[in-house]
Amino acid sequence: MLLLPTSPMRQSLFRWMPFSSFSTVNVKGGPYNFVDGQKTDSMDSNGFTNVLNPATSKRLAKIAVSGVSDVDMAVKSSKKAYDSWSMLSGFERGKLVSQLGHKILKNLEALAHLEVENNGKPIWEARLDIQSCADCFLYFGGIASTISGKHIQLPNSSFGLVKRESLGVVGGIGAWNYPLQTCSWKVAPALACGNTMVYKPSELTPLTALALAELATEAGIPRGVFNIVQGSGETGKHLCCHPDVAKISFTGSVQTGKNILKLAADDLKRVTLELGGKNPLIIYDDCDLTNAVKGALLANFLSQGQVCSNGSRVFVQRSIVDRFTDEFVKATTQLAIGDPLDNKTQVGATVSKTHAEKVLAYIKQGVGEGAVQLCGGERVHMPKPFQNGYFISPCILTNCHDEMTAVREEIFGPVATILPFDTEEEVIHRANQTPYGLSAGIFTNDLRKAHRTSNRLQSGTIWVNNFNVTPVELPFGGFKQSGIGVECSTEAIQCYTQLKSTYIEMNDIDCPLYNTQ
Repeated sequence: MLLLPTSPMRQSLFRWMPFSSFSTVNVKGGPYNFVDGQKTDSMDSNGFTNVLNPATSKRLAKIAVSGVSDVDMAVKSSKKAYDSWSMLSGFERGKLVSQLGHKILKNLEALAHLEVENNGKPIWEARLDIQSCADCFLYFGGIASTISGKHIQLPNSSFGLVKRESLGVVGGIGAWNYPLQTCSWKVAPALACGNTMVYKPSELTPLTALALAELATEAGIPRGVFNIVQGSGETGKHLCCHPDVAKISFTGSVQTGKNILKLAADDLKRVTLELGGKNPLIIYDDCDLTNAVKGALLANFLSQGQVCSNGSRVFVQRSIVDRFTDEFVKATTQLAIGDPLDNKTQVGATVSKTHAEKVLAYIKQGVGEGAVQLCGGERVHMPKPFQNGYFISPCILTNCHDEMTAVREEIFGPVATILPFDTEEEVIHRANQTPYGLSAGIFTNDLRKAHRTSNRLQSGTIWVNNFNVTPVELPFGGFKQSGIGVECSTEAIQCYTQLKSTYIEMNDIDCPLYNTQ
């Protein structure tokens, strides 16, 4: 879920952008909830969460886990704000949503710095993420005035109006791998459509969402339109079960998504679920090999491999598998692991000790099932002050087969599995043998083959001769157990609105039931 630079000039800009001296972002001092236009303390905390810097394991903040009363206060605030916010024209709302995009741009470096401290990804990646967040608000701010319905002419001058209306209060629950981006992808379309939002960030990475809420107030978005509650899964449960929440939009694991769907079913809340995947990357023997290697790097090692759309099942046509593997290993072993705030770093820190141990356990299990560990897959011990951080060297496993645990299950770490194949028919069949369908990649110079393969792959997003590029103009969502609904693009408008049909009769009623005799 990364908007990659489209030119060397833009990439250079984000690698070397100097630190912003005019930033207004300062959220580490607490309080950490944000309700009615201001930071607020929890009223009924169910404990505290220590927010750590993954690269150092040093504590950044101690944040209260919001309880039922906190969630209720935030929802009531957003419900009150909805009455006036939803009555604005799309153009009026769009100006404010766009203004928030400009605020993000003005504070890009500070937000990127905060994202790195809280998430562990390299600074150049964080800059691109924050740029994509600004793009999201500018995009939806720009199209807010175009959200419209239909006039339908009916017989004898009667007519129908089909109106697209907002839903009400939307509950958002975000992920820790792209903290501000997953927040922006929900908040921007929701607000542009006239909804208000109560958002719960991941307890591991809660800081940039809070900064966004403060910037929203600076941008002129009325108080209560965008509120933040911090907390754990229990806090998210309270949000899902609140009777005044009309919709839940969630990004995260498949199992949590299923649990949210069950909670939402009690009062038939609408849901958007952007969940995980075990995605195929198909490399045909007529590809540009150098581009295929670049694509495999993007498909596996951005954000330390913690990307739901990653193409970790790397299917390589047998005639080039040895050449591809040699080049892929060579490029992978040259990746620079280190301080996430160093512009030269390409691989940062895994988000937590618990998650790092889970990734390493998958690698060990893969080797135990017969895989060959060609490179990486080890904890990298770093010098001070990073000696307590969890850095994992990018790993490539070969001698894999489709039934291996590391091939079937989402590892969510820097682990690529190489799977040889012989024919187009075979690889399409194998690629689809998964309960997930979030994304897929195809590398070939044969346009007809690319179309044939793309048409038959059961995935919501497919990249041809690239990977993990997510422009806001294109919808992003999954097939099968990878999700419900989409984010980004004009298609997201449908996920945050509902249709109302109004019939206007222009004549006397012809009623067979009416009898005056």
